[in-house]
Amino acid sequence: MPRNPVTPPAEPQRTILVVDDEAKVRQTLVEFLTDEGYRVLEAADTRSADALLADPDVPLDLVLLDVRMPGEDGVSFLKRHGELAQRVPVLVMSGHGTIELAVEAVRLGAFDFLEKGFTPERLGIALSRAFEVGVLRRQNRELKEGLSALYRIVGTSRVMEELRAAIRRAAPTPAKILVLGENGVGKELVARAVHELSPRAAGAFVRLNCAAIPRDLVESELFGHEKGAFTGATVRKQGKLELAHAGTLFLDEVGDMNIDAQAKLLRALESNEFERVGGTRTLSFDARIIAATNQDLARAAEAGAFRRDLFYRLNVVPITVPPLRERAEDVPLLVEHYLGYFREEYGRPDLRVSDEALELMRRHRWPGNVRELRNLAERLVIMTPGDTVTALEVAGLLADGTGTQAPEMSLELEIEEGEGGLLKRSLDAAEKELVRRELEAAGWNVSAAARALGIDRANLHRKMRRYALTRNG
Repeated sequence: MPRNPVTPPAEPQRTILVVDDEAKVRQTLVEFLTDEGYRVLEAADTRSADALLADPDVPLDLVLLDVRMPGEDGVSFLKRHGELAQRVPVLVMSGHGTIELAVEAVRLGAFDFLEKGFTPERLGIALSRAFEVGVLRRQNRELKEGLSALYRIVGTSRVMEELRAAIRRAAPTPAKILVLGENGVGKELVARAVHELSPRAAGAFVRLNCAAIPRDLVESELFGHEKGAFTGATVRKQGKLELAHAGTLFLDEVGDMNIDAQAKLLRALESNEFERVGGTRTLSFDARIIAATNQDLARAAEAGAFRRDLFYRLNVVPITVPPLRERAEDVPLLVEHYLGYFREEYGRPDLRVSDEALELMRRHRWPGNVRELRNLAERLVIMTPGDTVTALEVAGLLADGTGTQAPEMSLELEIEEGEGGLLKRSLDAAEKELVRRELEAAGWNVSAAARALGIDRANLHRKMRRYALTRNG
């Protein structure tokens, strides 16, 4: 195999297992891969490969597997090691007349196949792509294994049951999905649930936040770019469409994508083909598209801010995630869910929530939705001095803004007319303490205290009279 420069792998050194019965092929691959900076192991048959796979001290990053070998072939080997292709990328090598076997190996989870006689450049591209997707798959596994308890969909309300039903209906299909909802409701969680319930679950879940990327870099992130395509493009970069091959591409906040990028995305979705920025070669992709937005895209399309044809292309199956204020009955479940997670995270297994505190959270409007509730739960676990979260702690964090990400947080606590008893007394005590604290912190400057509390001066004066709060009192 002639020498051809390939970008060396990043540290730490990656390990590749070459499984091929032809000694000459193994020698050529070992020499080439070693020169490129990889650690290479070799096996002449699947029995030798089994021994290497069983060794816990051999950390493999990729397998190059011949599909036609004496004894057990590569396809049978993959069937026997059903989990292998999920743990590390497997590239199968096929000779003349074995393409059907290679295709069968891809169906079993192999990342790609190379027809023997491939060039060093073709091998280098395949390795680079396989490693990038392998990293994404590992991150997805870690997210599911380590954080599944945190990110699963929680709630038994009617609207949440309808949401789960919509996910179950849409997930097995290849249809494009548009997830709608306010900030913080969990749109990405819905997209992940669709992916995990789909036939593409073994593939990568790749996310592109269109709002978090400078508008002039969206195309590079989406389609990738060639070396020298623009200032700073020192190496070729694969885009999200390539990385999501055989998996799912989640376009978060798609309403913030600029018009030029929208046009190119539309062409890619219509043809399943694209070109990297600065490139001339047409590349194909096979990824499911799920988009999400907190905007009214139909209205944006009417106003010319979003392409109408792209809106129709993305809006095949719309799924709306309800705001938390529309499912207040789920708040206790969510509180317990997140508190349970953070109790373990911060080593506070005995922390409990009083009924009054829970009722206060149930009545809160949650302008920041589930994200706000999660944030509040974490702070309560950290900041509560005793073993019981009281209404005072909850009201304190809500009123000073540390329990929410919404700048318009109001101090007003909702109590239905005619209510009384312990809850009413607890809330009054909490509000009085908060008002007194902010007045003292502001040196009894009513305007400054009102700003800190997020209410106007007249409202603060009413509360001062109600609770008989004076500088000398």
